[in-house]
Amino acid sequence: MEEQSSLFLGLGVVPVLIISVSLGTLIALVFFSDYFRQKRSEVETISKPDEIVNHKSNKSSHNNNSRKPHSRSQLHASDKDQVKRHHPLDINTLKGHGDSVTALCFSSDGRNLATACADGIVRIFKLDDALSKSFKFLRINLPAGGQPTAVAFSDGASSVVVSSQNLSGSSLYMYGEGSVNSANDGGKQQPKLPVPEIKWEHRKVHQSRAIITLAGTAASYDTADGSTVIVSCSEGTDIILWHGKSGKILGNTDTNQLKNNMATVSPNGRFIAAAAFTADVKVWEIVYSKDGSVKEVAAVMQLKGHKSAVTWLCFSPNTEQIITASKDGTIRIWNVNVRYHLSEDPKTLKVFPIPLQDSKGETLHYDRLSISPDGKVLAATHESILQWLCVETGKVLDTADKAHDGNITGIAWAPKKLPMGPDRGMVLATAGVDKKVKFWMAPS
Repeated sequence: MEEQSSLFLGLGVVPVLIISVSLGTLIALVFFSDYFRQKRSEVETISKPDEIVNHKSNKSSHNNNSRKPHSRSQLHASDKDQVKRHHPLDINTLKGHGDSVTALCFSSDGRNLATACADGIVRIFKLDDALSKSFKFLRINLPAGGQPTAVAFSDGASSVVVSSQNLSGSSLYMYGEGSVNSANDGGKQQPKLPVPEIKWEHRKVHQSRAIITLAGTAASYDTADGSTVIVSCSEGTDIILWHGKSGKILGNTDTNQLKNNMATVSPNGRFIAAAAFTADVKVWEIVYSKDGSVKEVAAVMQLKGHKSAVTWLCFSPNTEQIITASKDGTIRIWNVNVRYHLSEDPKTLKVFPIPLQDSKGETLHYDRLSISPDGKVLAATHESILQWLCVETGKVLDTADKAHDGNITGIAWAPKKLPMGPDRGMVLATAGVDKKVKFWMAPS
C-alpha cells in the first residue's frame, strides 16, 4: 500500500515539474523579447536620430498648423533649441553644403540661386517655390585644389562665372550648358540634365591675388547691347571688367586705396563703384560705343563724407542712388544721377546712424548691404546679426540677432518676387559659415 502511494506521489510530481519549467521558459521568453525590442529601439534611435526627431517635429507642426501662421518653417527645425530661435521672417533653409558657404547669387529672373562652397562645389538651385521642402540643383565640381570664393550669373540662368582660389592664385571659370547624356537606357529613365561645362577660363588673374567679390548684370544703359558684364574685385586694389559670355577683358581700373573691401556694378551696367580702405568711394562709368561694345572705363566721381572706411555699398534698383555703410557708424544715401561732366558733384541725400551697439554701448558697423527690388527695404548684416531697415526713414523694421550659427558670408535679394506657396513675395537669401543658406521674407 505504501509503495503504491509513493508511486502515485512520484507520478503527480512530474506534471508539476513540467508545468513549472514551461511557465519559467515562457516568462524568460517574454522578458528577453522585451529586452531585445528595447535594444533594437535604442539602436534605431542612435543610428537615425534625425528621422525620429523630424518625425516628432513634423507631427507637432501638423497638430499646430491651424494655430501658428509660421508653422511651415518649423518643419525644418530639428530640435527644441532651433524652434526657440525661429524668427517669424525665416521661411526656409537650404542644407546639404559640405562646408562654409562663401557666396551666393540670384539669376536675373530670380528662379535660380547659385552658391559657392568651401567644399569645392558650386550648386545651382532651381527655386520653383521658396517654401519647398526640397530643391533640385545642378552640381559643379571645380578643378581639383580650387576653392570657390565668389559666383555670378552670366548670360541666362544656365551659365555662371566662378572665382577659384588655390596655392598658385586666383582663376576665373565660366560654366555653361553642356551636352546631354545620351546613354541608351532603354527608355526607362527620363533624360538627365546636361552637365555644365567650362566655356572659358583665365588662370592667375589679378596677379594671383584672391578675388573677394564678383558682380554681374545685363548692360542696358545707352548703346549697350544687353550682354552681361561682370566685375571682379581683388583683395588688392585692382578691379577688372569682363564680358560674361566670351571672357574677354573689357577694361580695368585701380582704387589706389591700399586694399579693396568690395566692388559692384550698377543694375543697368553704367557704373562701377568700390568700397576700399579709405572713407571715399570711387565711381567709374562704363562708356559704350555705338556698336554696343565697351569703349572705356572712366573715373567720373567720388563720394566724400564718411569719416572712416566704407565697408560695403549697393546701388538702388534704378541706379540713381548708392547706399554706403561705414565704420564711422553711419549709412549714407547718395544721389549719383548728376551731370558730372559739368562738374556737378554727387549729393548726400540722407544720413542714418547704424542702430547696432556692442555690450559697451559703442556703435557697430555693417559688413554687408542689399536693397530690395522695390527699393524700399535695406537688408544689412553684422557678423551673425541680420537687420531690415526702411530706406526712407532708416528705421529698423526687424532684427534677427542670430540669423546664422556664425558669421554671415553672403546676402542678396531675389530680383523679382518668388512663388511662396499660393502667393508671391520678395525673398532675401543669406549664407553663413554654418553651411546653410536661409530664405527670409520681407517685413511688412
